[in-house]
Amino acid sequence: MSYVVEMLNIRKEFPGIVANDNITLTLKKGEIHALLGENGAGKSTLMGVLFGMYQPEQGIIKIREKEVKITNPNVANQLGIGMVHQHFKLVENFTVTENIILGSEPLKGMVLDIDKAAKRIAELSKHYGLNVDPHSKIEDISVGMQQRVEIMKMLYREAEVLIFDEPTAVLTPHEIEELMKIMRNLINEGKSIIIITHKLKEIKAVADRCTVIRRGKGIGTVNVKETSTAQMAEMMVGREVNFKVDKKASTPGEVVLQIDSISVKNNRKVLGLKNFSVEVRRGEIVGIAGVEGNGQSEIVEAITGLRKVESGKILLKGKEITNIPIRQRIESGIGHIPEDRHRRGLVLDYTLENNMVLEVYNKPPFAKAGLLNGSAIKKYAKSILENFDVRSGEGGASIARTLSGGNQQKAIIGREMELDPDLLIAVQPTRGLDVGSIEYIHRRLIEHRDKGKAVLLVSLELDEVLQLSDRIAIVNNGELIGTVNASETNENEVGLMMAGVSKEGTV
Repeated sequence: MSYVVEMLNIRKEFPGIVANDNITLTLKKGEIHALLGENGAGKSTLMGVLFGMYQPEQGIIKIREKEVKITNPNVANQLGIGMVHQHFKLVENFTVTENIILGSEPLKGMVLDIDKAAKRIAELSKHYGLNVDPHSKIEDISVGMQQRVEIMKMLYREAEVLIFDEPTAVLTPHEIEELMKIMRNLINEGKSIIIITHKLKEIKAVADRCTVIRRGKGIGTVNVKETSTAQMAEMMVGREVNFKVDKKASTPGEVVLQIDSISVKNNRKVLGLKNFSVEVRRGEIVGIAGVEGNGQSEIVEAITGLRKVESGKILLKGKEITNIPIRQRIESGIGHIPEDRHRRGLVLDYTLENNMVLEVYNKPPFAKAGLLNGSAIKKYAKSILENFDVRSGEGGASIARTLSGGNQQKAIIGREMELDPDLLIAVQPTRGLDVGSIEYIHRRLIEHRDKGKAVLLVSLELDEVLQLSDRIAIVNNGELIGTVNASETNENEVGLMMAGVSKEGTV
């Protein structure tokens, strides 16, 4: 059997942590090989070693049966290895073409030949069914399109082995289907793909073989067709995983959040939310369902104070908060798990300790007479990180940026729940989390509800909304289509309403 890539007995260490402990992974030509593992299991590190971002302490790498030393990503590119990172490496105010040719610019004499590049990009785009416009600016295109630009970057450099790191974490369901199609096209063209993921459904849909790693150790490689999702989940987490949410019926109390026909402008300065009303009571989880970009962000930003309300009002526990400052809202009892953990959730260059007290650092016991109390902050952060199983090399002293995406997410959720808010707004709370962590976060959200708190859940994962919510409000194009009881509806009915068909069948 000839392999395009063989990574044999790889060991990689960082301060305080062995990220890869004697791991072996092989890739056949023309296969899609999944690399599966929990958040922080060492998946991205292993691929970072293959892409030349890290040097292993032990082990060898063979490309097309020849042993190689991949000292940096340029060497990887020369060997025909390309990588799409989880957080894209694009220059926002450059065009698609400028981004694709960065570092391998075509010259005519001494002059940059942009037209030639744009032409080649258009051809590649057509050939692989990518539909990328070579002339648009990155800042003007969707996340799904940006990802395609990253794929084009690899194809432009004639990569044969393509690594995708968590490629579906930021995509809508439709974009995920499109990406799967693109991957199959790439395989038909003789490319070989490694996909890092923890989504079992996607592995089942596209992968041929799957290598599982857990806490830095290789657990084994299986044939995907012959292995059930439950078996893969167990290999990954080390125990049986319950995919169903256990919860008792809710007993709603008084209204905590009342949104009374608010209208809010979106980034394009038109109304992204029109006369929207919803209420959330103590002891219930209200889910917001909708296709991405139908007013969800506007709802959340209006409640948290990140966006101005044009008309209508918002009441928290009977008091109007429509125009009060953000800090006052937090102090009135609002917790917020934001959609974008990097832009809104964490200060990436702060330690985890400092990130855990962002909302409360100015209060005792964390501050006294304007001075921070380091040991109180340390202790507080340590308990959150332990409770939420946040894994990092150096505990609370780790810089937030160095954690895996899933561990960053768990840290934010821990911080917000520790405030014990009367209203918890959870936006995409399990985005980027593995099945074991999802199970845990779902349990914590339900515990929060059962303590008599109100939870507003905004998620693009329809099954998450259906399983966790007691009531579901469906939005389409900035308007409320209707509210249904979760126990009396199903995916089909909610899906239709998300497409704008109201429950009575009228649009």
